[in-house]
Amino acid sequence: MKMSSKAKAMVRMIFLVVFVGWLMIWVMLPTKLYKNTWTPTLETKLTSTYFGGQGTNLLLFSFPVMFIAAFGCAYLHFQNRSTHSNDQSKSAAASLKRPVRVMAPLGIVSALELIFAAMFVALLIWSLANYLYVSFGHLHMHKEGEKIWQAKFRSVSLRLGYIGNICWAFLFFPVTRGSSLLPLVGLTSESSIKYHIWLGHVSNILFVAHTVGFICYWAITNQMAEILEWSKTWVSNVAGVIAIVIAVPMWVTSLPHFRRKKFELFFSTHHLYLVYIIFYVLHVGDAYFCMILPGIFLFLIDRCLRFLQSRQRTRLLSARLLPCGVVELNFSKTPGLYYNPTSILFLNVPRISKLQWHPFTVSSSCNMEADQLSVVIKTQGTWSHKLYQEITSSLDHLHVSTEGPYGPNSSHFLRHECLVLVSGGSGVTPFISIIREIIFQTQMPNFRVPRVVMICAFKNSADLAMLDFLVPISGIPSKIPQIQLQIEAYITREKEQPKTETQKPLQTIWFKPSPFDSPIAATLGPNNWLWLGAIISSSFLMFLLLLGIVTRYYIYPIDHNTEQIYHFSYRALWDMFLVCVCVFIVSSAVFLWCKKQNTREGNQIQNNEIATPTTSHEAPWFSGADDRELESLPHQCLVQATKVHFGSRPDFKKILFDLKESDVGVLACGPRKMRHDVAKICASGLAPNLHFESISFTL
Repeated sequence: MKMSSKAKAMVRMIFLVVFVGWLMIWVMLPTKLYKNTWTPTLETKLTSTYFGGQGTNLLLFSFPVMFIAAFGCAYLHFQNRSTHSNDQSKSAAASLKRPVRVMAPLGIVSALELIFAAMFVALLIWSLANYLYVSFGHLHMHKEGEKIWQAKFRSVSLRLGYIGNICWAFLFFPVTRGSSLLPLVGLTSESSIKYHIWLGHVSNILFVAHTVGFICYWAITNQMAEILEWSKTWVSNVAGVIAIVIAVPMWVTSLPHFRRKKFELFFSTHHLYLVYIIFYVLHVGDAYFCMILPGIFLFLIDRCLRFLQSRQRTRLLSARLLPCGVVELNFSKTPGLYYNPTSILFLNVPRISKLQWHPFTVSSSCNMEADQLSVVIKTQGTWSHKLYQEITSSLDHLHVSTEGPYGPNSSHFLRHECLVLVSGGSGVTPFISIIREIIFQTQMPNFRVPRVVMICAFKNSADLAMLDFLVPISGIPSKIPQIQLQIEAYITREKEQPKTETQKPLQTIWFKPSPFDSPIAATLGPNNWLWLGAIISSSFLMFLLLLGIVTRYYIYPIDHNTEQIYHFSYRALWDMFLVCVCVFIVSSAVFLWCKKQNTREGNQIQNNEIATPTTSHEAPWFSGADDRELESLPHQCLVQATKVHFGSRPDFKKILFDLKESDVGVLACGPRKMRHDVAKICASGLAPNLHFESISFTL
């Protein structure tokens, strides 16, 4: 079923209205209008017997986002899939997506990002100003013996925590890999990681200032004992202290120095977020938990589904080993699994580490290779070296678990007249999938093939073998001559081409299938988005139902007993417990149902597989045609399209400015400095035909 353009426009308008309304609520939150008009009116209409004071917050802050997330899944399912691969239309916001600033620590920032960042900062400033305006107007109600300036100092410290909570409301959306909210606005979890980093820095600065402010206030007023108070009727101070004690190490180890040089320390420390969330919610209470509930709710659904998917073993078919220490892993996949180029697959090899998960760019084309999925791994770190050793140790089978793939919702790069792919080292891997996709699209009717200029920078000539992955093991590589492909390869550490005798042959290792392994499939099957929407809506409704029951028949009787009052922190515990229960029950039930369908399809694939040789060898294409017993046409075309430059680096400014096409897409993947240099050229405004995009997890 396909959606018409009018239906798409209508759905987008509904989403926009709901989202703008949600933002307006955040804008009005710190004002007197919200406190004096909206809240009392809504609380009288929402039965407090069933939801207490949470009813208003659930309606205003939680429901709009959950609505967009659930119906967004249906929209993504029904939208025309043909537009994914052949979208020739030029986006109206293309100029806004062009980088305008390349600076530390923000990295590459587009005009659109700059506008939204300025709007978000304005929201924070507006909220803080209104909070202080309202609170300063009630200073006549300050504590006995407290001076006016002390009351103002306490009020500022408290409101900084409120502003930090606004950051938390958005914090988890960028790292929810399977959420519909990201593809709805054209984002991926990979490209939006930087927003999570920005929000994390801002929220931690505000929370540290909030904590330090209250410690100073207690010290000034001789109330240091308050730091250990766990109030029954109000917020828990000691829970807030525990939360900030956990948050600071997480924050420090996430800084670039630790994240790049001590990744395992960052990885381990960052998983304290589970404990952090618990004490944070115990500190802020159930009312403010409703404001951050959508992000946490969607993140928990995503995390639960990822956990269930990762428990399965994936069928590894073969591994191609290159002389430069690079390996291509080829997995079996179900034909119903659809993904776009530059998608990301997370791998776990229990034989190396049961806890470590590493992301790798998918190098295969979903359309060209219907039953296989490939990733390319360069041996650069400890984990990848161990993996290379395991594969070359004569294993006949290797246990691997996967998550994903996650990626863009459309092949937007195909709309350009010319495509420039700039890579450094292993950064060439995402472009392999792009070129394979273009090769496939050449057989589509009325498809305008973009001219492709590939600029690769390698340290040694042995790394040139990575270009051999442009030709898949199976598929339709004979279509290579039909694309306009120009490869400029730069070898930076060698002055001349080495002797061909020193080149090692390529080696292909085939693994034996195991009955316990299954092909990679969409987490919830071919109708992944529909099932995800069902999980979001049904689990949220179940949460509301159970919360209403608990409030009406357990909390409400205690609150209305003249001798008792229900504990403030226990309300937050009930919220967290019910959210986890609902998410786990619904996600597990739907996942197990879909798993049965995937298992049937996987068994059919396994029955159709035939025995393959254990190993095979071939010479790399760049060593010359004489080294092969039979030189294929695709490899001849690659050799003819490639020009190798020894002892030099690419002059990006000259290459990019010499392009005459009116619409040039520039994709960069590789070292940070290289991406920033290319982005600066595109941001200079000297070549308005350049449209830049960075492919990286880092800023």
